[in-house]
Amino acid sequence: MSRPGGRRALALGGALTIAMTATLPAGPPAAANQARAAAVTASCTKTSDWGTGFEGKCTVTNGTGSALNGWKVEFDLPAGTSIGSSWDTTRSVSGNRYTFTDAGWNATIAAGGTASFGFGGTGPGWISGCTVNGGACDGTGAPADTEAPGAPANLRSTGTTSSSVALAWNAAADNVGVTAYDVYQGTAKAATVTGTTATVSGLSAKTAYTFTVKARDAAGNVSAASNALTVTTAEGGGTGPGGGKVIGYFAQWGVYQRGYHVKNIDTSGSAAKLTHINYAFGNVQNGQCTIGDSYADYDRFYQAGESVDGQADSWDAGALRGSFNQLRKLKKKHPHLKVIWSFGGWTWSGGFGQAAANPAAFAESCYKLVEDPRWADVFDGIDIDWEYPNACGLTCDTSGPAAFRNLMSALRSRFGTGNLVTAAITADGTAGGKIDAADYGGAAQYVDWYLPMTYDFFGAWDADGPTAPHSPLTSYDGIPTQGFHSDAAIQKLRSKGVPASKLLLGIGFYGRGWRGVTQSAPGGSATGAAPGTYEAGIEDYKVLKGRCPSTGTVAGTAYAKCGDQWWSYDTPATIGGKMTYAKNQGLAGSFFWELSGDTTGGELITAMRNGLG
Repeated sequence: MSRPGGRRALALGGALTIAMTATLPAGPPAAANQARAAAVTASCTKTSDWGTGFEGKCTVTNGTGSALNGWKVEFDLPAGTSIGSSWDTTRSVSGNRYTFTDAGWNATIAAGGTASFGFGGTGPGWISGCTVNGGACDGTGAPADTEAPGAPANLRSTGTTSSSVALAWNAAADNVGVTAYDVYQGTAKAATVTGTTATVSGLSAKTAYTFTVKARDAAGNVSAASNALTVTTAEGGGTGPGGGKVIGYFAQWGVYQRGYHVKNIDTSGSAAKLTHINYAFGNVQNGQCTIGDSYADYDRFYQAGESVDGQADSWDAGALRGSFNQLRKLKKKHPHLKVIWSFGGWTWSGGFGQAAANPAAFAESCYKLVEDPRWADVFDGIDIDWEYPNACGLTCDTSGPAAFRNLMSALRSRFGTGNLVTAAITADGTAGGKIDAADYGGAAQYVDWYLPMTYDFFGAWDADGPTAPHSPLTSYDGIPTQGFHSDAAIQKLRSKGVPASKLLLGIGFYGRGWRGVTQSAPGGSATGAAPGTYEAGIEDYKVLKGRCPSTGTVAGTAYAKCGDQWWSYDTPATIGGKMTYAKNQGLAGSFFWELSGDTTGGELITAMRNGLG
């Protein structure tokens, strides 16, 4: 599973406090201090520093007497130091100059209020030359900007599909400079961009929508609306038709506490609806592919009643047992099924950095393991689940933007065209986020398909909320982070040259939840993670459908309020909508994490199969 927007609790490292904005009049120190107290300021600290990299956090404080509508922080980093990831902000970079603007949802800061954003970087240096909203970070600088930009002109449509409208407009003028444009669908904000184009997705076919655009400057001044534009989406079909792949993950550890075995794939009816199974996970250690759990993989003895074909495993020397042997039996019973061995995952992605240093050697080790004579007939290829190349996740990787492409090239060369080579990848569609950190477009030529992990966007690692669906299909008014939704990931990957026919839409067969919640709609505060069977804050769909039934939908997915708990998860109905999206976008199909979360009768996989046709 992926956590595109995960937060990490880290020890406090070196710190630098930076005061920012408003001009200070000449005068004695007391007057200057008083002026600073009435300014917008920010405190920026290194929350963690491990020598070769760091994480930082900036908290913007509105010390003025009125609300601040928008903010922009800029600073320089010295040569050899760079920032590769950020959250709760929109990031851009020009040379060594970094610009951080509000993420839309945190643009407004009440008088006396604060807003924070974080970032992760590499190198030993730190911030210099900081400005905010045009003023110096030491509390002196340019006068406050109170002039709103002019209205954007000539809003027009540059293309439509059955589910999206592409828009463009002329740049707005401003006395200092426009920092963002807010696109409105009716009265709801549909997108925030820094350029003069945007695509609004997740729309219904053959339906009329009205759009306007407003400009914002760094001081938060907002323009009047552009001309109103009404556009009708195309009839159903979009860029389709989409593919019919249905790929499910089988988690090797499910054979323990969960009691979910390969036989359950058959008895639930899921095997007949799947096209591929991804077996998770093999490990990545010392630059090589290695076994993840030898007992579960190929040594556990299955009695006759546990076995796919009703035959007990053999104790003969060299006989294959465990899940590998059960998968062999499942493929024999369902000859259409393909099985792919997946390596990495959130916990084991840290090993890919060393692998990237010698891609050919890594590919050779993977080929020898996947094609081991004991189980070569079980697997039809390899899946690489490197979740944060050249970015930070559970650990930080500094292998460079070309490392992922080089790794996939080496794997394709070694595995040839007769084996499948696929990759599960980040779904972080934010500006300057994880998709931007690696060359997914360049690597697309080497893979049969990508599996963008379009789930885990939000969860109770942010213990106090706001509550938000962990797998939104589209953006919505109040989404905590712009770009953390499925459509943003799909469109960003397509913009980088990845064909739609090589992309699948990810579905979570589980929910994420908070406790201490009083608000039914998304956006409420919380006190911590809701209780879960195996881990706080997460629960299988098969449990939630009865324990906390859905009470509403937002952004193409469902949410539920029961007692003081708030959960989000997909239902058969919302999966149906997501499959329509996948077809309209011309995607290769859909995949899910993971098989044991579904009901005994396979409700969710049935919805996927029926939705894709």
